[in-house]
Amino acid sequence: MDCIFCKIVDGTIPSKKVYEDDKMLAFYDIEPAAPVHIVMVPKEHIASADELNEENSAVVAHIFSKAGEIAKSVGLKGGYRIVNNCGPDAGQTVFHIHFHLMGGKPLGKMC
Repeated sequence: MDCIFCKIVDGTIPSKKVYEDDKMLAFYDIEPAAPVHIVMVPKEHIASADELNEENSAVVAHIFSKAGEIAKSVGLKGGYRIVNNCGPDAGQTVFHIHFHLMGGKPLGKMC
């Protein structure tokens, strides 16, 4: 499989890790859109939110259960935003489900 996030998960491509366990990896985004911009990915390849189902959706709950801990570990105190893009029209460019955790400044309204 030619998935950049799978290669980051398996260590083929280096990353600046923030958090890792048996289900997920969190690392700094190489093109940050905020002062703090972390990408949280499941270790299992799931292309997008459209591929979530009864068998694999628990990993999303796990990622969200760790988000606050990750935010705190990098010093985010005033809040943070979590974003998921699903499909090309929404801006998804890497087809491995992932969540952007961003903060470090007031982010303003999304829409």
